[in-house]
Amino acid sequence: MGVTTKQILYLSGIIFSGIILGIFVAKTQIMGAATIIALPFVIGYLIAIFRNPVLGVYTVLVFSFFVNGVGRYANAGPLGLSVDVFLVIALLAEFFKGFEGDPWPDMKRNPILIAIYVWGAYCMLEFFNPEARSKEAWFYAMRAVILYLILIVVLGIVLMRTEKHLDRVLKIWMIASCIATLWGARQLFVGLDRFEQAWMDSGNATTHMLFGKLRVFSFYSDAGQYGAAMGHIGLICILLSLSPFGNRNFKLFYLTGGLFCLWGMSISGTRGALFVVMGGFMAYLGMSRNYKMLVIGGIAAVMFFGMLKFTKIGQSNYQINRMRTGLDPNDPSLQLRLINQAKLRGYLASRPIGGGIGSAGFWGTRFSPGTFLAVTALDSWYVKIWAECGVVGLYVHIGMLLTFMIYFGLKLWKIPPCLLRDKLVALYSGMFGILVACYGNQILGQLPTNVAIYLSISFLYVFTKDEYYEQAVDTTNR
Repeated sequence: MGVTTKQILYLSGIIFSGIILGIFVAKTQIMGAATIIALPFVIGYLIAIFRNPVLGVYTVLVFSFFVNGVGRYANAGPLGLSVDVFLVIALLAEFFKGFEGDPWPDMKRNPILIAIYVWGAYCMLEFFNPEARSKEAWFYAMRAVILYLILIVVLGIVLMRTEKHLDRVLKIWMIASCIATLWGARQLFVGLDRFEQAWMDSGNATTHMLFGKLRVFSFYSDAGQYGAAMGHIGLICILLSLSPFGNRNFKLFYLTGGLFCLWGMSISGTRGALFVVMGGFMAYLGMSRNYKMLVIGGIAAVMFFGMLKFTKIGQSNYQINRMRTGLDPNDPSLQLRLINQAKLRGYLASRPIGGGIGSAGFWGTRFSPGTFLAVTALDSWYVKIWAECGVVGLYVHIGMLLTFMIYFGLKLWKIPPCLLRDKLVALYSGMFGILVACYGNQILGQLPTNVAIYLSISFLYVFTKDEYYEQAVDTTNR
């Protein structure tokens, strides 16, 4: 039986491909071999995401928890840009899926998107800010300021329209946070590994080792972000466990996860995280429509703050001591913040549109080293917006956030009691707590909190629409 020309060409192609791959691996060594091994999985993932675009949003959610930690172990450049890649792939997948007759939901007269677009337009105009020293900094910094907000909210509204999506996000969020707490417990009780120690030695020990006590940071960007994120999900889980509509397993699942994450918050030594929990809890009491609970909860909150403010109870406990300093008006770090804000007030008096997005903080240090905004510490998210976008931008930004809270608050108030409402109130309360804590920390601009907040906005919009409750459907299986 002779060999056909087709078989010869096929065999030659295999041999030629093998030679090319061999040369590639020889030149690139381990990275080349790893690329070849990973290639089939990448292709499989792309096929899956173009068939089911919501997979891209789940990927972003999971990736947002671990990207900062991975960066300590692998010198692979700005891994945060991978979030952009996943979001763009998901957007493209949904765009092409629209040609199959799967139209986007009607989002006309959407006050949430209108507020976001107004803020987005202002951020676009900031590119032309004459005070900005670097245009390149704008491209990097605007991602956390506006790009992720637009992409995640829009994709969430389009792709996550059932209660199953909401439940899945909550479970992923809680499980990833529990893993983060376990990682933090290892840092506290076992010690840091050599990569984490190298990160500490690079200058972070000054803020993460206080009085001989480690401020646990897990695999997050820093202890402040870790503590706030744990307080955020811990609060949400505890509120879910309080729902009278959840079954026993539901309550136990979220109660256990919530308490564990709140413990994770306490070992971070982050004072601002306390305001996430307390601010969110007060929002929950206000939305509960239970005035007896509101009074009892308010009294309990006042007593707790009074204990921290006016007594020395638990002073020997490091975590309680750290929280107590957050209420001390004479605390050195608070005084330093006030001094920096006074400097900024003078600098920005003649700059109503700020110094330009990316001119302050990390990106300012990288692209505009030595400038006033680059060397001035900006601990607050709102101060960061004020410095980069000016008082005009600050008003626009706060206006957008107030639009979110007022719109969703009014909508939630009208929804009849049910488990879905309790889930939404928990998300709303967590969001309120984060916005309160942003006064002291740049929480909203960092992973994974920004992804979690933006998905919360999507769910709150989808599930507070009037027509959603006018339809006699089972929202769990929709």
